[in-house]
Amino acid sequence: MRHYFDHNATTPPDPAVVDAMQRALTEDFGNPSSVHHFGQRAKAVLDEARSAVADLIGAETAELVLTSGGTEADNLALRGAAEALEAGGRRRLITSSIEHEAVLNTVKALSRRGWSVTLLPVDATGLVSPAALEAAIDDQTALVSVMHANNEIGTIQPIEALAAIAHARGALFHTDAVQTVGKIPVSVRALGIDLLSLSAHKFNGPKGTGALWIKRGTRLMATMTGGKHERNRRGGTENVPGHAGLGVAARLAQKKLTAEAVRVSALRDRLERGVLDQVPGTLLNGAPTPRVPNTTNISFDGVEAESLLIALDLEGFAVSTGSACSSGTLEPSHVLRAMGLPSHRTQNSIRFSLGAGNTEAQVDSLVAKLPAVVEKLRSLVRR
Repeated sequence: MRHYFDHNATTPPDPAVVDAMQRALTEDFGNPSSVHHFGQRAKAVLDEARSAVADLIGAETAELVLTSGGTEADNLALRGAAEALEAGGRRRLITSSIEHEAVLNTVKALSRRGWSVTLLPVDATGLVSPAALEAAIDDQTALVSVMHANNEIGTIQPIEALAAIAHARGALFHTDAVQTVGKIPVSVRALGIDLLSLSAHKFNGPKGTGALWIKRGTRLMATMTGGKHERNRRGGTENVPGHAGLGVAARLAQKKLTAEAVRVSALRDRLERGVLDQVPGTLLNGAPTPRVPNTTNISFDGVEAESLLIALDLEGFAVSTGSACSSGTLEPSHVLRAMGLPSHRTQNSIRFSLGAGNTEAQVDSLVAKLPAVVEKLRSLVRR
């Protein structure tokens, strides 16, 4: 029996999502840009997906660009805004030191093109202080990008306050909401932002689909040029089956959002208490609140995170050391380093992220197995 505790990396698609994708592959296979019956059926699938996502985040359908996922949405937001704004003389970007690589590597690429980049620090709990942005921003700043919630520790950032500071200096504000959309209520209007990225496979939709919300009136240059798709903002024939799945996942997430957040939060707290109480030498990383309901990140003294991950996998539990996009690297977590944690804690921490399939029995089974697994690994180090 295997149990999955890595929902921040990806989630299993809901059966209704799979059904919708299969129908789109077999019945709605037309090109959505074609004017005949088959094309219009495919276009209707895209329209429904766009409407579902818009409803989930409190947006207008015309403000959404359907993408291949969160990374493309982040790239379109950052590169598209930068290219649109650089003629006006603003050549500075601000982001946080704990962003996903989709943002960090994109601003690095823009810095090689002459853009000035500032990385905001975070405190010991992983929060970006509005005062830090206030001190860093100036009239040359074109865009500020701070993630809504961190993928490793789950900390929710004060986006509304940060966006207000950016707007007061004439800058745009983007948030990578890949880890919050579908998990907690997200309203683009309430956040007061200009751009928001999301990804379907983080809320039981398919991989390879996502969206960028662009506030009406926000200037953005297309980064993928071609035909006039997506209102001239993203060239290329749309992934109709993928977006069919995105739309169904968005509808399902909206229906169960409040109840599922309460359920998963209780499971996370049960897991967290069990680990901290029953495994000596453990500490919670990040702020207990505000935090997305499904995520906990815990340090295990005297244990290498990769060894613990493998040992737990052998016991039937899938966990993670952080972002799946950073797997395979021997570098310690850049998120935990930015928080100022000691070097050993940046390399001995495990992320547990829960989701729709998890139960109390699974949590209790994991907690019951952990003490012996950790002690065995520690004994090998002591030899």
